[in-house]
Amino acid sequence: MRRAAALLVAALLAGESISAQGFEERRRRLIEKTARVPDDKLGYGNIAARLWLRENVPAAEKRLRELLEGDISGDMFWMFPMTAISYLDRGQLSDSTRVLIQRSWKRYYPFRGDTENHWLLYYTSMYLMAQRWPELDGNAWFNGKSSKENMEEARRWIESWVKLTTTKGQGEYDCTHYIGVYLLPLAYLAAWAEDPRMKKQAAMMIEWVTADFAAESLDGIYVGAHARTDDRQVVEKVAGVSSDFAWLLFGQGHETPPYGSYAAFYAMAGGPEPPEILGRIATDRSRPYTHLEKKRTRNRWRFESELHGPVYKTTYMTKDYAVSSDQGGVLQPVQQHSWDVTWRLDDPRGRHNTLFSLHPYSGLLELETYFTFSPDFGTEGVYRSKLTYDSPDKLLGGSPYERIVQSEDAVIALYDIPPGTRFPHVNGFFSKDLEEFEEDPSGWILCRGGRARIAYRPLAPYVWKPIQGGGRRLFSPYLKNGTVVQAASVDEFPTTDAFRKAIRALKLDFALEPKPRVVFRTLRGRTMEFAYGETPRIDGKPLDYAGWPAFGGPFLNARAGEPRLVMTHGGVRRILDFQTLTVTEEKLPPKR
Repeated sequence: MRRAAALLVAALLAGESISAQGFEERRRRLIEKTARVPDDKLGYGNIAARLWLRENVPAAEKRLRELLEGDISGDMFWMFPMTAISYLDRGQLSDSTRVLIQRSWKRYYPFRGDTENHWLLYYTSMYLMAQRWPELDGNAWFNGKSSKENMEEARRWIESWVKLTTTKGQGEYDCTHYIGVYLLPLAYLAAWAEDPRMKKQAAMMIEWVTADFAAESLDGIYVGAHARTDDRQVVEKVAGVSSDFAWLLFGQGHETPPYGSYAAFYAMAGGPEPPEILGRIATDRSRPYTHLEKKRTRNRWRFESELHGPVYKTTYMTKDYAVSSDQGGVLQPVQQHSWDVTWRLDDPRGRHNTLFSLHPYSGLLELETYFTFSPDFGTEGVYRSKLTYDSPDKLLGGSPYERIVQSEDAVIALYDIPPGTRFPHVNGFFSKDLEEFEEDPSGWILCRGGRARIAYRPLAPYVWKPIQGGGRRLFSPYLKNGTVVQAASVDEFPTTDAFRKAIRALKLDFALEPKPRVVFRTLRGRTMEFAYGETPRIDGKPLDYAGWPAFGGPFLNARAGEPRLVMTHGGVRRILDFQTLTVTEEKLPPKR
């Protein structure tokens, strides 16, 4: 009995949790959940799920015909489910329905889209459908190109995206929602592409994207900063597609009604279970660590000399909380999230387990940098589709007037907002789910969320405003402004008194004129020196942005510009080398 118990403990310590045991069961449960809806409610995803299960197909086929004989819409979001249906058919649909499917690719002209995920969905669908009908000429396709031409165009785009991503990073990096529309097309290619190179490349990219997520997963929650998230998930951190994938891939979090259909499509395409080392990286939070990443901006069409700008990310991860940031500025339009503290909860559903500040920027500079549309039409379109974008109380988006630096679990965000800027103030998000909150006479605001203690120091006067749905917004209407944040664990400071005493003892010097400037001694003994517009210094040394790695930390390492990712955990090293298109894994010699 003792031996069995010891083995169980050893297995748990080694990260051999349910993540490694129930993947196929989770895959099937997700697909069953997608398939089992009333016949008159069936959409393309539900139809694909029934084909995967080979269950109640006649009703699914009848509904598919109704959909295809009606008005088709959705562009690439119509293309990818239709591709799944075509490959999951496996002899279950009638010949006449297959003809209807083929004709729909001539009758309907889908838009290629304007973002990275749109293009990957579009070209993956084109590649696989052209592969399915290799002899069709241009008269059979909506764009007038033959199958051969469509397939070659798609192949070239997909390979260029892989090269760009593995050398300069994703433009839509670390997206809480859009992670799904990268993993699902890659799963399609890994499963259904006939070309061995395309198949292998896609399988390796699934590992790349999954590794990127695993190192920044706090019990299944994708911690910031993000190129894109949304108004709900920026505060309710669990409420998004990334949580669907954390549950499917690693068994983390809770089985919930999916936040989207993307994980189900990944499952239906036979998307693989991650290799064991990635499961360990996603779940091992036994020791705190700092993780660095270098990404790139989305395509910049105006005001910049280079198409892609660099994004420098820092994440500090513990078992109780995570702190993460980028360098500030507008790195993505509309849905950027630049920094936060996120704390772990046993059940985060419906809870707002995060804290952050931002300048709620809204304006043409951002939109005209990243979109090709004309100012009048485009601005109106963004305001109409993203209802909170042009709102002074918004909690989402980057600002050209924000600069950020992070050292372990301390963050400094500085703001220098020009006079006349729309929304000339700073918002700070304070959750309804903070379990302790006090405004200390020293100027620090002391909080506790879960097992994370957080000290927040606003650098300019403020007032509190209520947030619809709960919580409070720190409103600071000063153009030269800033936030200093230090996090710690309840393990280090069991009481508020102990935390207050430690925070009060930290050196903090700051000035707001002529520009914001801070010198802060952190709880970890680091000295952060940061002036708006200048390179930050940690312990007297300027941050080495030129040497910033594509991935840098205990688990993931890659040099910027080199398409090679090294994953390390528990005496095992796994290498993805896109130069040679090889995957190698080896056991490392024990450390002495």
